[in-house]
Amino acid sequence: MKKRTRAAGLSLAILIAGLSFHFTAGIPSDNHSGIERELRSFSTDAGQVLHPLAIGPGLVNLSPADEFSTYQWGLKNDGEFRLVELKSKFQAVDNVYDGLKSSMGLGLPKPGPGDYESKVTKAVPGIDIDIQPAWELYDKAGEKRSVTVAIIDTGIDIRHQELKDAIWTNPGEIDGDGLDNDGNGFVDDIHGWNFYSGNNKVFSGNEDSHGTHAAGTIGAARGAYGIAGITDNKYVKIMPIKALGGKEGTGTPEAVISAIRYAEANGASICNLSMGTSAYSEELAQTIKNSHMLFVVSSGNGGISGLGYDTDVNPVYPASLPYDNVIAVANILFDGTLSKDSNFGAASVDIAAPGTYILSTIPNNKYGFMSGTSMAAPMVTGVAAMVYSYRTDIALSDVKQILMDSSRKLESLNGKVASGGLLDAYSALNWK
Repeated sequence: MKKRTRAAGLSLAILIAGLSFHFTAGIPSDNHSGIERELRSFSTDAGQVLHPLAIGPGLVNLSPADEFSTYQWGLKNDGEFRLVELKSKFQAVDNVYDGLKSSMGLGLPKPGPGDYESKVTKAVPGIDIDIQPAWELYDKAGEKRSVTVAIIDTGIDIRHQELKDAIWTNPGEIDGDGLDNDGNGFVDDIHGWNFYSGNNKVFSGNEDSHGTHAAGTIGAARGAYGIAGITDNKYVKIMPIKALGGKEGTGTPEAVISAIRYAEANGASICNLSMGTSAYSEELAQTIKNSHMLFVVSSGNGGISGLGYDTDVNPVYPASLPYDNVIAVANILFDGTLSKDSNFGAASVDIAAPGTYILSTIPNNKYGFMSGTSMAAPMVTGVAAMVYSYRTDIALSDVKQILMDSSRKLESLNGKVASGGLLDAYSALNWK
């Protein structure tokens, strides 16, 4: 069990699941390029806000061709990434292919030739989650467990071509009859619930890019369209639960608490929480502690300085909750080092996973790159679900330790994460 102390006097409700966007009209967070991040705090009548940095619309569509799955470097990493860095408050990346060199900024002038600085970051072979052999092993298994994964986040575009076959359906509800058929207190909750607006609409448009992106990493169709998710959507289903929303992608602890209770009551066993705050909520902590679900949580993306910090000293929640059913995830770069804006903690952060320039789904059958610990957490969630589905001989409570013990140990992670390692899907499936 992780042992931590709760720092007193931390009441600032800062978004922790900050993002960097590829081709986005939003406010990007810091990444390793050191671009200034705008941090904001929010409160409502319902209390302190949890929120994942300003998820704006405008992510540019990428061609839906299978070849683009090779750019999911977290799934397979070979070669080199060329980062084209902007000097202003927005950025772009050129992944060594042409035709995708446009950029939009939040009301800022379009950048000219003098606005770019180019550098090359070498991708180190083996800094990936070793998914290919894991898929081969998983596919050969005769018996697999069905697993439901709750994504509590902004909403999810459940009609996206990559996700439509991966979405959980409530077997006790009759679509559109206006009745609470299963008596769970929610009318027509066919595919989850919206605790942000209080209805069954789990997708609200472009404000739901963040949740849709997480869903693609976990469950996008394999070998069908533009990318490949980690899990097999025949066995792993995604339960969309919208608790964050609006222009800033914010929500309250109360909404998240209600979402957690809904997820567990309706059969979810693993829960992805790509969100956080420095403000402690006792009710949220107790809700997670008393849940039978496994929670995979982003560790956060630093402070106003743009640098990640030690959450052993300055905790963030819910990642810093010291419970055996919480896995806190840091963001490792493709060169084998932690992203400069990724939080870390030898006791409070458990494992590292790829989280920078991750290609996944965004609304309206589109694709986009995002970066941050928000993107690293779904990597771990996906592998956790894969392991729990494949390993029918284990209990859910075993999954966290298997992921940590089987992680690929890296010198760069010593003293940074409790496991000292990078998520490794193939090793996790084989771990005894």
